[in-house]
Amino acid sequence: MKSSSSDRTLLWLVAIGFFMETLDSTIVNTALSSMARDLGKSPFSMQLVIISYALTLAVLIPLSGWLTDRFGTKRVYLGAIITFTLSSLMCAMAPTLNWLVFARVLQGAGGSMLLPVGRLAVLRAFPGDKYLPALSFVTMPALIGPLIGPTLGGWIVQYFSWHWIFLINIPIGIIGCFATYKAMPQDDFIIKRKFDILGFLQLAIFMVCVSVAFDAISEKQYSNGVILFLFIFGLASLVSYGLKAAKNHDSLLSLELFKTRTYSIGILGNLFARIGTGCMPFLLPLFLQTSLGYSPMESGMAMLPLAFAAILAKKVVLPLVNRFGYRKFLMGNTILVGIGIASFYFTSNFGNEYLRMLQFFIFGAFNSMQFTAMNTLTMKDLEKRLSSHGNTMFSMVQMLSMSFSVAAASSLLSTFLANHEMLRAFHMTFFCMGALTCTSAWIFGQLNLAEVAEKEVPVVSED
Repeated sequence: MKSSSSDRTLLWLVAIGFFMETLDSTIVNTALSSMARDLGKSPFSMQLVIISYALTLAVLIPLSGWLTDRFGTKRVYLGAIITFTLSSLMCAMAPTLNWLVFARVLQGAGGSMLLPVGRLAVLRAFPGDKYLPALSFVTMPALIGPLIGPTLGGWIVQYFSWHWIFLINIPIGIIGCFATYKAMPQDDFIIKRKFDILGFLQLAIFMVCVSVAFDAISEKQYSNGVILFLFIFGLASLVSYGLKAAKNHDSLLSLELFKTRTYSIGILGNLFARIGTGCMPFLLPLFLQTSLGYSPMESGMAMLPLAFAAILAKKVVLPLVNRFGYRKFLMGNTILVGIGIASFYFTSNFGNEYLRMLQFFIFGAFNSMQFTAMNTLTMKDLEKRLSSHGNTMFSMVQMLSMSFSVAAASSLLSTFLANHEMLRAFHMTFFCMGALTCTSAWIFGQLNLAEVAEKEVPVVSED
């Protein structure tokens, strides 16, 4: 039995890991223009820095559970921190965009293990009634990381250089390595179970092919035939996995999950709603810096109203859901989020600064409520025996949607830039992504009152 001091150290250790992973998903956004200038690239070709990280997370998250069972939480978590720390150093040293993208892939490989393995370590150390309070403690930094990332990134770039957004991970990672070695308990048992390598490859091929196809549209490096081939090959891999998993109960992610209708609607709603909204942390800083003349620091500060609104909105979302029900709330709020994205169509140099801050605040509030309601709906009715599969698929969909979203927005922006001036191209991109978000309201419209009887449940996954 560990002492209370050891328990607290473990919780802080996992919380730091959560913070590092989620912070790096957004901190680079305000630094993209500076990175592009130093690396001799256009700011509009820097989407791979974000896509490579998010896509690697999505691809490798399903592998984390098997690695933990095979090698133990302590070994895997220590390896994840070492990989994340060393790859952060490689990012800071990157002399070219290709080097930086490769380092971000390695960083994503380490980050893909931090959240699920850390969550499992807490589950094993704090069983029963102690688990939810412990999980709430370690996930709080994961909620804060994405909120402060753009502002912190802008401040670092303004007063130091973009390299330091990666270098700050080095001392945190070193402390994390020592703390893991000292505080995280070694597993008493190792489970040698078969890994569904074919299913893993089929899902990985689908995610990579579709993401590369989206990015190829924006980069214009491949013919339409090659792009069409990537889309079809990726979708064929997904269908092949579905046919195999339908007959195999030991598949990587069980299709039995979709027998729970609220989970099915929640997963699909999450995917398409996030494809619309997930591009905003990428588009907004780029828009402010390249079209409105903001400095990195100013664009980071401009994101603060979104962060404050996101924190405040989490206190009101569940009462609103209890009053209106999931179906009405998600249909209405999804449309409001889409309108919020499309409203940036009217943003220009001549707008009132206070109205612009209000616009950011309102969008941030509706966006935060959307995440919280979608997350809760998706997992609330899932059977306990399927919770591990369900959480893995949910985490994968969250990261995959971010990759798809940034790739889709980049493709639209590139297409519009070919025929319009920059400000107009951004306006049309915001309008299209907002319209895409609104269409996902139809998915939530498939809910009915019997399926969404309210339950007091915690939000099980981070934004």
